Amino acid sequence: MARLLIGLSLGYFLVLDTTIVTVALPALSPSLPAQQWISNGYTLTFAAFLLAAGAWSDRFGARRVFFAGLVSFAALSGLSALSFSTSLLIALRALLGVAGALLVPSSLSLIAVAYPAPAARAKAMGVWAAVSGTGLVAGPLLGGLLTEAFGWRAIFLVNVPVALIALTLARSAPSTPARPGRIDVVGQVSAVVALSTLVYALIERGWSWGALVLSAAAAAVFVRSQRTLPARLFRARAFPLGLAAGAIVNFGLSGVLFVLSLYFQETRGYPPSMTGLAFLPLTIPTAFNPIFTGRLVARVGPRIPALAGFLLMAGGTLIQACSTSAALSVVALALLGFGVSLAIPSLLTAVVAAAPPDLTGVAGGALNAARQTGAALGVAVLGALLTSTTTVITLVTAAALLLAGALVVAAIPVAKTGLVRAR
Repeated sequence: MARLLIGLSLGYFLVLDTTIVTVALPALSPSLPAQQWISNGYTLTFAAFLLAAGAWSDRFGARRVFFAGLVSFAALSGLSALSFSTSLLIALRALLGVAGALLVPSSLSLIAVAYPAPAARAKAMGVWAAVSGTGLVAGPLLGGLLTEAFGWRAIFLVNVPVALIALTLARSAPSTPARPGRIDVVGQVSAVVALSTLVYALIERGWSWGALVLSAAAAAVFVRSQRTLPARLFRARAFPLGLAAGAIVNFGLSGVLFVLSLYFQETRGYPPSMTGLAFLPLTIPTAFNPIFTGRLVARVGPRIPALAGFLLMAGGTLIQACSTSAALSVVALALLGFGVSLAIPSLLTAVVAAAPPDLTGVAGGALNAARQTGAALGVAVLGALLTSTTTVITLVTAAALLLAGALVVAAIPVAKTGLVRAR
């Protein structure tokens, strides 16, 4: 059983692919829009297919979907390492996002089946969640070391053995019955179109009204055709406001990672390995602080930890924006890391608590989808503020970080009013 849990957790470890790629972006392409698309190619499809992947897991069986995601992730990672053009790499990254989306709900379903006892399941979920913290810590550092030592292709090749190990360890995963149901094709296509056209308008800097109108129309079709999110989920205001707050958390986190990765390498002159080390004050708290946050939320409810998280995130981002000191960067990134690891578990608790008991899984999936949407928009919006040359100007970087900080500050009243009843 321990082998199975490790295999399922490694599958989730692979999902955090964007963190290992962020540090390698300057080596992948000198073009800023291309760097944004390489980062967002994965995040966009991952966000758009998360809800559908949960339905597919129920429709075709969690074991089958999990193995399909693992095999696809290994194959697409190998092809990404062999990519000979930026356009091909972006397309492969988009397919990787779909494979990554398959792994999250299916691994959760398999854990639920393999550990039916509540106490055992809670411990298994703790291990599964702890792996995500490890991935956040290892991603930027491993990406920097591999890029500097072997070139950018190594950051994709490393996924292949990890996926194969996960595949071997998870062979004993229990079979889950397939459940008949309809696949929401209209909702899925409209979600992809809405997100991709919005990000296109932001990244390409044309602010194309046509793309924005198409995005709005596709979003309207998605809302109208959506069956995955029943209307009764929105009766408690903690649910929609929790989704908005979750999107803002990842907007700030992913946007700051993207901007600072370029700033550290192109303005401060850090090599990729040093850039990975520079992010450790941000990533290390995410490995251990969620455990403390879970205990705190159990005692006082999600509202206070979420507010504290947003305040720390805002403080860290604004300090980084207003200072070029390497020492203050350590403090700023540590504040951001502690803030993120306080806010996310609190928001998850609030959103799930606000949902009817039979829709808690859907609520958790919706929060993950909202967070990934925020991550894609963070890279697009903050990247749009940067110069299109290969040099990241300090003033422009500060403006991007100030925008992220201001948005996080704006989320504080959202968390304060929206989570008050979710204790």
